[in-house]
Amino acid sequence: MVKLYEKGAWLVHGTEIIPEEEAAKVQSVCGKQADKEEDRKGTIAYSILKAHNTSDNMSQLKLRFDAMTSHDITFVGIIQTAKASGMEQFPIPYVLTNCHNSLCAVGGTINEDDHVFGLSAAKKYGGIYVPPHLAVIHQYMREAMAGCGKMILGSDSHTRYGALGTMAVGEGGGELVKQLLRDTYDVAYPGVVAIYLDGKPNPGVGPQDIALAIVGAVFKNGYVKNKVMEFVGPGVASMSTDYRNGVDVMTTETTCLSSIWRTDEDTRAYLTEHGRGEDYRELNPADVAYYDGLVYVDLSTVKPMIALPFHPSNTYEIDELLANPGDILREVEKSAAAFTENTAVDFHLTDKIVDGKIQVQQGIIAGCAGGGYTNLMEAANILNGRSIGNGEFTLAVYPSSQPVFMDLVQKGAISTLMAAGSTVKTAFCGPCFGAGDTPANNAFSIRHTTRNFPNREGSKPGAGQLSAVALMDARSIAATAANGGVLTSAEKFLEETTRTMQIPDYHYDDSAYRVRVYQGFRKAEADSELVYGPNIKDWPQMEPLADNILLRVCSKIMDNVTTTDELIPSGETSSYRSNPLGLAEFTLSRRDPAYVGKAKEVDRLERARIAGQDGSSMKAAATLEPSLAAALDQIKTLTPEIDTDGIEIGSMIYCVKPGDGSAREQAASCQRVLGGLANICKEYATKRYRSNVMNWGMLPFQMKNEPCFETGDYIYVPDVKKALDGDGQDIKAYVLGRQVKEISLYLADMTENEKEIVKAGCLINFNRNRMQSGKGND
Repeated sequence: MVKLYEKGAWLVHGTEIIPEEEAAKVQSVCGKQADKEEDRKGTIAYSILKAHNTSDNMSQLKLRFDAMTSHDITFVGIIQTAKASGMEQFPIPYVLTNCHNSLCAVGGTINEDDHVFGLSAAKKYGGIYVPPHLAVIHQYMREAMAGCGKMILGSDSHTRYGALGTMAVGEGGGELVKQLLRDTYDVAYPGVVAIYLDGKPNPGVGPQDIALAIVGAVFKNGYVKNKVMEFVGPGVASMSTDYRNGVDVMTTETTCLSSIWRTDEDTRAYLTEHGRGEDYRELNPADVAYYDGLVYVDLSTVKPMIALPFHPSNTYEIDELLANPGDILREVEKSAAAFTENTAVDFHLTDKIVDGKIQVQQGIIAGCAGGGYTNLMEAANILNGRSIGNGEFTLAVYPSSQPVFMDLVQKGAISTLMAAGSTVKTAFCGPCFGAGDTPANNAFSIRHTTRNFPNREGSKPGAGQLSAVALMDARSIAATAANGGVLTSAEKFLEETTRTMQIPDYHYDDSAYRVRVYQGFRKAEADSELVYGPNIKDWPQMEPLADNILLRVCSKIMDNVTTTDELIPSGETSSYRSNPLGLAEFTLSRRDPAYVGKAKEVDRLERARIAGQDGSSMKAAATLEPSLAAALDQIKTLTPEIDTDGIEIGSMIYCVKPGDGSAREQAASCQRVLGGLANICKEYATKRYRSNVMNWGMLPFQMKNEPCFETGDYIYVPDVKKALDGDGQDIKAYVLGRQVKEISLYLADMTENEKEIVKAGCLINFNRNRMQSGKGND
């Protein structure tokens, strides 16, 4: 059972829940009168945030982190941005892992060129470099960096180490650049929601099952959006820390800001085994703590789960799906038809129902969610002495790090998995973002990974290719494999086979790290050179914001949610993320292939305006596009006194709710390098995407009404810098066309620095301006 409280709640003595409506009970239980504001300070999150806040204002936080991490499709751009902004060395431990483009399979030398650049940057600036195949980013951070009471920032959305007492945040690269420049992560104090765990998971129920049950309950209603999820209650102790890690990493799929768990002796044992016992301290809420919401989870009632395509929140109990497969899978087919409407895709899932059972073509257990020791050991137990068969079903497993791999080898689990027909591979995030184990067209894949968005598995609907991924726990994937690919609940499998799950204690051997990881923190070699491959390019010059802007709508997407994978596809495009202009060619390519051409045309008009001389700059642009000349006539009617030569022209996209999913900044930067000036939406799916929009100098507009404009329309926004300096509410804008339509836009709260970044044209310009003015960074 997962129950959401309608309002906030008090937690007293760590075990007694008192709903907000019954606040008077607080005094009778603990002798203290309930005080929301004061009792908010009793959460674990408050104590950690306070310790990392550099200002004396807990309402508007200015945070500095203890460490940072990036992988090889983000660290090049981050380091290039920081370098261009004046960075001389890494001021805190910065871990550069190589777990995304580690196959070096696309684009010639460019993947390995990025790795070489990363090592040279670690040497020059004093970083920590983890070579390819050694560990996925988050497993390394769990093993070597996370600790109780710390805060870690990562340029990957699944930066989550709450089960180790660390509040971790996944953000776009711009936020990491700020930390490298000794600036702060500025955010309003977030709401904190208690995830109260009670009971104990049943045999066959794994961390992915617990996570999916929570994600399914909170995602669609935004219950924890941009909040901190704080895991408390007696049920925490029923899980090992390795198990907790598997639940924790999936909190990203709720759209929360961060997570934190109460810690105990098992946390101490985990850190001690990893040679860092000194990083342990007990974390518990105070005797009286107030939470802005509470999710009650009875672990004993959670069944093996499945998240069907095309989102981790599309959850069902496996038993529920198997009882009614036709109706449920037909609903998935309808959702596929909606987003493949203009493609040649012919997609089916109901054809996987054979004799009332669901036949699966592929299983994957991998990455920061699935590749942990406990998951793979339990999968090996289920498959011991069994075979996946020699039919179409395949199973691949990826241990999350070399230390995990080594201990699984030592204990015989790897040979058990291989003897059953599994393929065992090195630490790699590819199956999670579409760069490894792409299924066949129209195939059905079950995965213990983090996401199952459209195209996330590597298929290309625009080219007539579409496969589908469902998320499941490693235990049920192994049970399915033991049944030759027939979808099976691990709970049912264990009941029928009377197998028990005996997990020997894990032994951590970091010898592979000791000989291969470059430990350069506080050892910066300023005179050493960065090594550039031919694909590594600097960011192009970006213009500061003008007083008045003219936007042209280059894409209008009315889907309920637009993911970062749709804004800039993952998979093979990852190879080009060190080349801003090269990568920009893929912007919206799997959702709106015409966008890039339209954006380039708008940018051509702006280039002509900038190049124009003698007061005829806008005239030069208007000669290239008749519709621009008509728009300028209407602008003159609206604001006769305006100097049209000074109006900045840029492209714009409209989405209902953009930015769910990955933290990668390229979802915004690719629009910007093509001349993007703004996003307009009803709401932003995540804080991290909105931050990316602002850090790349674009206006994060929102509007309450339905859009009355279409692709190709112009939208004139006068006095936009005044709007930024004001309260940002009810910003008058005008849709130009056969008739002029006034619309109202608004800007949600922005910090003063965020406003100045947008005015400067991007974070790089903002930092350069500060350096030139002598204001620099402390």
